[in-house]
Amino acid sequence: MTSTRDRQRVAARARLEREMAERSAKARKRRQIQAIVGASAALLLVVAGTVWLASSLGDDEQQQTAGPAAGHSQCYYTEVPAEQRSPQTKDVGLPATEQPNTGSQTLTITTNLGPITAKVDRSAVPCTAGSFTHLAGKDFFDNSKCHRLVTEGIKVLQCGDPSATGKGWRDTDGTGGPSYRLAEENLPTDKRPPYPEGVIAMANSGQPTSTGSQFFIVYGDSPLDPNYTVLGTITGGMDLVKEIAEAGDDGAFAQQAGGGHPKKEVVITDLTMTDA
Repeated sequence: MTSTRDRQRVAARARLEREMAERSAKARKRRQIQAIVGASAALLLVVAGTVWLASSLGDDEQQQTAGPAAGHSQCYYTEVPAEQRSPQTKDVGLPATEQPNTGSQTLTITTNLGPITAKVDRSAVPCTAGSFTHLAGKDFFDNSKCHRLVTEGIKVLQCGDPSATGKGWRDTDGTGGPSYRLAEENLPTDKRPPYPEGVIAMANSGQPTSTGSQFFIVYGDSPLDPNYTVLGTITGGMDLVKEIAEAGDDGAFAQQAGGGHPKKEVVITDLTMTDA
């Protein structure tokens, strides 16, 4: 017959087994919950990472395929490498790559002899107009002198060399400019003559994409090849240019491109580009 003590031992063992079973079940359930939470967190991280990656790739693709803002053109200004710059190079940074291509501007060249004005159509020369506006905002042209006058074959007054300053300005070789170049625009390939009286155009080295800061005012029809950007049309001050031409030149460039320094000194005291 089972004694009271044996029955108590059996009951105690049964209670212990039940408690251990309950603890094991709770521990198993806790591990399951932790596993579910961990998996959910990992899944959330994967989803978030996928969304971020897709968003980033989408932004990159959009940036690569999106063009300039409405009313603007994409312009490319090529910086001249440091080893190719000369003492006549003036570094004033690069213009913005997006430039307005609507409306017109008034170019005002204030000289010691009086003002010369021109109208610039931004739809025809957005990048050149942007460059000119940039240079004007940096006072690039201030106190420079128109360094070349041609009176035979072609009739032009050339300016825009920042090195043509001071007492020794007549020693300039006419190679000064900014630290960047841009492509030619608005070439008058269908015009005869390509450069009639009243045109203001950009000079270059004769090579494509070599436009800088130098420009020339045409005071008489000139049979130049249509390789130079037509910047705009003179609206005032042509009488001053013709007076300078009548005074003649010193023939300093006769053996090169023709002409020479104007005998009547022309100093650009200020140059501005304003919305018309």
